[in-house]
Amino acid sequence: MPRAGLDPAAVVGAAAGLADEVGLANVTMGALAERLGVRAPSLYKHIESQADLTRRIAVLAATEMGDALRDALQGLAGRDALAAAARTMRAYVVEHPGRYAATVRLNIQGPDDPLAVAGARVLNSLAAVLAGYDVDPADTVHALRLLRSLFHGFATIEAAGGFEMDTDVDESFAWLVDFVHHGLVAQRLPR
Repeated sequence: MPRAGLDPAAVVGAAAGLADEVGLANVTMGALAERLGVRAPSLYKHIESQADLTRRIAVLAATEMGDALRDALQGLAGRDALAAAARTMRAYVVEHPGRYAATVRLNIQGPDDPLAVAGARVLNSLAAVLAGYDVDPADTVHALRLLRSLFHGFATIEAAGGFEMDTDVDESFAWLVDFVHHGLVAQRLPR
């Protein structure tokens, strides 16, 4: 019989918290069981496998980030929306590096896959940012990949402590947002 108060959501939440503390690669069933005060085999009453746990962490993280983006973008357009999306993604990745790591390589199983649904929340918010620019519909996927790549890359490097130069990281971040804004404004010019 499963331990009282322990359910799949509690297991995934604890695993996500552990991932943020020790890194996703260090979230083992043994470490998670210790965190929850149970024996490792009892976790399998709530999750199927290590891979299932990682997928569930990814769904949680993508859902949280999608909600944060949606909330941050309310009433904003253009550069203001771009900056809000960039700040939101940066803050999420820096605060939750372990759980965010689970979202990087998603193996979507179809349109109803919880990963697809959660990932769409993030992409829909980034698409809303692009709606404030005159992006050619044929270039939408490219622009979405650009935003995700730039925001992901900056935040992931920052979360890992990779910015060691003297220049203020916040200034570099503002420079990145301005650069992307100007690029999106200019991208519809004849090539």
